[in-house]
Amino acid sequence: MEPIVAVLVGVLMAASVYLMLSRNLVRFVFGLVLISNAANLLIFAGGGLTRAAPPLIETGASLPDPGVANALPQALILTAIVISFGLLAFALVLAFRAYQELETVDTDAMRVAEPVEKLDEAAGETTADAASKGRSV
Repeated sequence: MEPIVAVLVGVLMAASVYLMLSRNLVRFVFGLVLISNAANLLIFAGGGLTRAAPPLIETGASLPDPGVANALPQALILTAIVISFGLLAFALVLAFRAYQELETVDTDAMRVAEPVEKLDEAAGETTADAASKGRSV
């Protein structure tokens, strides 16, 4: 069971990196969700996968029976799911507002905060070249 989960985590990570390297903001958000789910699945598999016994401690015992899954990773994943849902909601709202303001989801076209490079024809240099030399244009 663990090798199947390991392959699934690898496929999810690869797909999320592919989506996050895209220039589309919506694909980036989907990649963020996928990488979060892949990390959760990795932590879950690290805690041990068992079908037979739940991770419960019997009354009077200090440790669970051998062969049961660790309950700590499962608790951490529940917390991570809630946090990733909040992050997803924030990212979707941010992407929606960016689309409303800029009318595009292409991240290369979202250059509002960056200065437009103008060519200073007298000096033959761009504004970025002049700024790097310490001169204002």
